[in-house]
Amino acid sequence: MIYLTLIWEFLQVGLFSIGGGLATLPFLYGMTDRYPWFTREMLTNMIAISQSTPGPIGLNMATYAGYAAAGALGGVVASLALITPSIVIALVIVRILDHFRTNKYVAFAFYGIRPAVTALIAFAVLGIAQVTLLRAGAPDVASMFDYRRIALFLLLVVCIRKFKKRHSAWFLLAGAIAGLLFKL
Repeated sequence: MIYLTLIWEFLQVGLFSIGGGLATLPFLYGMTDRYPWFTREMLTNMIAISQSTPGPIGLNMATYAGYAAAGALGGVVASLALITPSIVIALVIVRILDHFRTNKYVAFAFYGIRPAVTALIAFAVLGIAQVTLLRAGAPDVASMFDYRRIALFLLLVVCIRKFKKRHSAWFLLAGAIAGLLFKL
């Protein structure tokens, strides 16, 4: 039964998460509300792991989520379900691509899809920021903010802007070292 649920959920994610791996996050957040497979905090860790491992982030997250839900076979099932819609759609589009190139209705549809994708990604970013930079259940506004994490976040944003050509693994490593130093 869990495998059918994984297939259903990740087919939907694969079909509707237009815009790349971060567009899968609203769907994964929804899964944390519907299933006991993983929590929002675990999802934040999944994002970090998925970004630091080779491969597409959405596929990495599907594998991780499927594994958390049902072990290794769950990871395989979720991953295959996630990529199936893309494969089918790509095969269909390749067949009729010439008809789409000049179709004004397709251009109009993409005009609206782009802001929708941006909104999905912004929603995901806000969710990650809430879990990462704020303390849930804080008694007052002043203690709601995790100032060390916020400072680290701002420092890394500045470094990423300044050192754009550096591989993202360096920034992840810097964050991991800072986390170790903050917790020791």
